[in-house]
Amino acid sequence: MNYLEEYQRKLVTPDEAVKVVKSGDWLEYGTFAGSVVVLDKALAARKDELHDIKIRNNCRPHGIPEVVRVDPAREHFTFNSWHFSGFERQLSDQGLCSYMPLIYHELPEYYRRYLELDVLFLQATSMDKHGYFNFGPSVSHVMAMCEKAKKIIVETNPNVPRCLGQEEAIHISKIDYIVEADYPMPQVPAVKPGEIDKKIASLIMEQIEDDCCLQFGIGGMPNAVGEMIALSDLKDLGIHTEMFVDSIVDMAQQGRVTGASKSIDKYKIVATFALGTNKTYEFIDNNPMCFFGPVNYVNDPAVIGKLDKFVSINNCIDVDLFGQVNSESSGIRHISGTGGAACFALGAFRSKGGKGFICMTSSFKKGGELFSRIRPTLEPGSIVTIHRGMVHNIVTEYGIANLKGKTVWERAEALISIAHPQFREELIKNAETMGIWRKSNKRQQISFTC
Repeated sequence: MNYLEEYQRKLVTPDEAVKVVKSGDWLEYGTFAGSVVVLDKALAARKDELHDIKIRNNCRPHGIPEVVRVDPAREHFTFNSWHFSGFERQLSDQGLCSYMPLIYHELPEYYRRYLELDVLFLQATSMDKHGYFNFGPSVSHVMAMCEKAKKIIVETNPNVPRCLGQEEAIHISKIDYIVEADYPMPQVPAVKPGEIDKKIASLIMEQIEDDCCLQFGIGGMPNAVGEMIALSDLKDLGIHTEMFVDSIVDMAQQGRVTGASKSIDKYKIVATFALGTNKTYEFIDNNPMCFFGPVNYVNDPAVIGKLDKFVSINNCIDVDLFGQVNSESSGIRHISGTGGAACFALGAFRSKGGKGFICMTSSFKKGGELFSRIRPTLEPGSIVTIHRGMVHNIVTEYGIANLKGKTVWERAEALISIAHPQFREELIKNAETMGIWRKSNKRQQISFTC
């Protein structure tokens, strides 16, 4: 079949493509680095013709969407996100973006079972000789969106890397319209680790050995671990992670990552999406070592549990003395999202020899005053991202607290022992006041070793 002829029949301008959108529609803008840019601008130009347009996106790294810029009163467009980028956080603070809660590995089934989707805007590579458009580094839940969408418009971009894997491409026969674009991939440089991040990373490094399979979250501390691994003599590490980041490239290029010891997906670096700089995008382009799969596979705790010696490394905002972890909000102010934190907390514990680490600095400064990240209770309105029973290890610069199998008072003791020294006595008093343990309990049980 001559796919070039079909391509020409479906090729339209952005202005022509967005004419399929009608008032009351649910739209998708793609996800992560695959969020659309040109179609967003074309749709914004139709503002006065449309009302009640509901848009879903996910961790948009391309800047403030044009539909929001032209409609700050949300009279025409309502913008929603599964996970906030810095741009979406800005919009949320102004009441211009709503968060959608999720358990990330379940997301494809949300579309297949429950969600309406009238028009899908999708960024992809240029068409290959077989008539396929590759989703690039944004596989995640895109195929589920394609299955549910009534209309699919592809925004091709020659700068999108072609990523190998599963559910990673769509055929031209499934597409309604094609729009050509050309803009650079979004650059999301690694957060530079501070001295405390490096201290926490050094504690994590003591827990990693040859043949481990690793998952990294985003932030300075996971990046510090990646840098240390790249410079270490560790051998035959595996990667099975939600997010592919720049530090994984460093580890692979230094020969630390081979995947040779993985029990499944042997020799493959597995991820569901990538966000980084051109270093990442160039590495993953047509690289047989990299496997990008749907999130209902990559983040499935049952799949993760099949990988021996799995080590999960993620950040959080704060933890209370009951062991509840908040990774996504500051009180009622939404910061990011649940992401895969709960998925990997469950999966790492199922792994033979697996370990899950939730990391944070013990304290933070605000207005020149020092505050503890280990709190008696979470701030009112804060989200419990990881249930206290799911938490394995909490890590600060003062040590590692294993919470599995511990009573409420043992948990409190373990957490206080890794709190900033300035707050430990106060936290003990809080625990006594809340009845977590009584004054008769031996305080010497708490080790304040730094």
